[in-house]
Amino acid sequence: MKTLALILSLFISGIIANAQDTKGITLKVTIENVLSDEGQILAALHTQDTFMRGQGIQNFKLEAKTGSISFVFLNVKPGTYAISSLHDENENQRMDFHDSGMPKEKYAMSGNEMAMGPPNFKDVKFEVNDEDFELKLRF
Repeated sequence: MKTLALILSLFISGIIANAQDTKGITLKVTIENVLSDEGQILAALHTQDTFMRGQGIQNFKLEAKTGSISFVFLNVKPGTYAISSLHDENENQRMDFHDSGMPKEKYAMSGNEMAMGPPNFKDVKFEVNDEDFELKLRF
C-alpha cells in the first residue's frame, strides 16, 4: 500500500511540474498615438505562418480611445513572433486603402518599421524567451 501511495504521489507531482513548465510569458503591448475614439483597435500576435494571412494565434479587438491603449497576450511560448495592429475606424474588420494603394487607416507593427510597401516578417519579428516583457507600438 505504501508503494502504491508513493507511486501515485510521484505521478501527481510529475503532472503538476509539467503543467507549470508549459506556462508561457505575459507580453504587454501599448499602442501610442491613437488619434480618435472612433472605431476599434484590432491587434494580433503572429507566427511566421500566420503573419499577413489573417487571424493571428492570439487576437484582440478593443474600443478605440484617444491617447494610448494597452492589452496583454498571455501564456506566449518561447519563439519568434510579430504583432500587427490597426485602428479600424469604420469597424469593417479590415484595412482600407486609397486608390493609390496607401492605407486609409492607421496601423503599427512590432519593430515599428514603416518601410514603403507591405511589411515582412523579417523586419517586424521579435523573440520571446522566458521573461515577461512589454512592447510599445506607435500609430
